[in-house]
Amino acid sequence: MNFFKTVSYLFHPIVMPITGAIIYFIVAPRFLPEEVIQSKIYGLFIITVLIPIVCYFLLKTIGAVTSINLDTTTQRKIPLVIQSALFLLVLRTIVDSYNYPELYFFFVGTLFSALCAFFMAMFNVKASLHMIGVASVTMFLIILSIHFGVNLTNSIAIASISTGLVATSRLFLKAHNPLELTLGIFIGVFPQILLVNFWL
Repeated sequence: MNFFKTVSYLFHPIVMPITGAIIYFIVAPRFLPEEVIQSKIYGLFIITVLIPIVCYFLLKTIGAVTSINLDTTTQRKIPLVIQSALFLLVLRTIVDSYNYPELYFFFVGTLFSALCAFFMAMFNVKASLHMIGVASVTMFLIILSIHFGVNLTNSIAIASISTGLVATSRLFLKAHNPLELTLGIFIGVFPQILLVNFWL
């Protein structure tokens, strides 16, 4: 039980966007000054990790959410709106389509995924946010490998195993059923594939 809880926390949706960004800066063969990379990572950490954590505690204080896992569709609505707004902020202030096209469209894809999850929650349909996050990063890694012509077989294998491990953990913890996990994978992967034509 503790192992699966640890997996769920390690691969929490809140850390997946910055994970994708770190992977990008490691994989991208183009030269970027170290101070630029650091400033981007710090900015992304503040917007995609720190601010959501602060918002979570504020929402918990007023009773809008009860758990960091956002167990019900009702609890998901406000956090997903906040997350979507923060992704828009990233696209406006941190990542631009000219200098970082791959990363830019990765965040466009994550924005689409967040909006899809929100609209599904509006209709009381629950998709796994964990699977959305890990699946989007895995697909981004695969596309980066193709785009840059870099052999990332080991990394892709680890990401794929991690995806399966997260799915197993969510099932074991009874947080989701197989359909909700499948919806999460689809919502995470499809926008990344859809947008790949803009930068591949």
